[in-house]
Amino acid sequence: MANDLDRAAWHDGELAVRERVGVRLAGDGLHSSISSGAAQFLGQQRLAVFASVDAEGRTWASLRMGKPGFIRAVDALTVQTEPLTLDGDPLIANLKQNPDVGLLAIDPSVRRRMRVNGVAEVMKDDSLRIRAQQVYGNCQQYIQERVLESTAAPSSAGTVSRGSELNAEQRNWIARADTLFIASAHPENGADASHRGGNPGFIKAISGKKIIIPDYQGNLMFNTLGNISVNPRVGLVLPDFERGRTLQLTGRATIDWDSDRSAFPRAERLLVFEIDQVIETELPGLRSYKFKSYSPFNP
Repeated sequence: MANDLDRAAWHDGELAVRERVGVRLAGDGLHSSISSGAAQFLGQQRLAVFASVDAEGRTWASLRMGKPGFIRAVDALTVQTEPLTLDGDPLIANLKQNPDVGLLAIDPSVRRRMRVNGVAEVMKDDSLRIRAQQVYGNCQQYIQERVLESTAAPSSAGTVSRGSELNAEQRNWIARADTLFIASAHPENGADASHRGGNPGFIKAISGKKIIIPDYQGNLMFNTLGNISVNPRVGLVLPDFERGRTLQLTGRATIDWDSDRSAFPRAERLLVFEIDQVIETELPGLRSYKFKSYSPFNP
């Protein structure tokens, strides 16, 4: 059984997944405040993903870009953002009715990422003030190296299309993808945003309504899987760095522990994701990132 430190740091879904895979891990690396090093990292970032939950209980992942300082720690417990309105994206509307938020800041050029989960207050200008509850860094695994070659301010962005399933081009997009972000939420323990990566083809669109995502060995915290084991509502966002756009999906995920995984080398289990809604959005600033190399950890 988990010890008292485990019980204090993790919810029952995370503990159940860890027990199933035979992992014993205390709360090392998980903090309730923002260190000076974490604050410095946040203030340097240009790319961040936010997890939120809408009025119908659907979970969404939303990607944002900005100049260094567009997200920043103002003290050891508080993160402030610049205004985050994006036409067609539900982030701000979601947080106005449910303040639970997950934040993942990522720097592909050095393969670093960190997470801040907490409660957001939406300010009058649609900026956020986030009260941090969990702060932690993640390993470098599966992050593709991309270097920012232009520091120009991101140009205008907005929704291209909406639907309830993937069209043919969006299925091809998924087949080419090497990066995705996944948002999950626990009813009592808040929202979380996480990263997944692999070589192109690691995600498979089985149909316009279903995709399969391999789950590789990671940081052994099992935040995402723990949330899914309690609440299957999940959001995904896939960045297209070449064309400057994002693909947002919201739906339901299940953990497949037992199916044949020969088509997914080194996957320890699979996530089967059923799509409810699709939003395609222009985000031209993504084209400023130029691919350099795949992660050496990729299968």
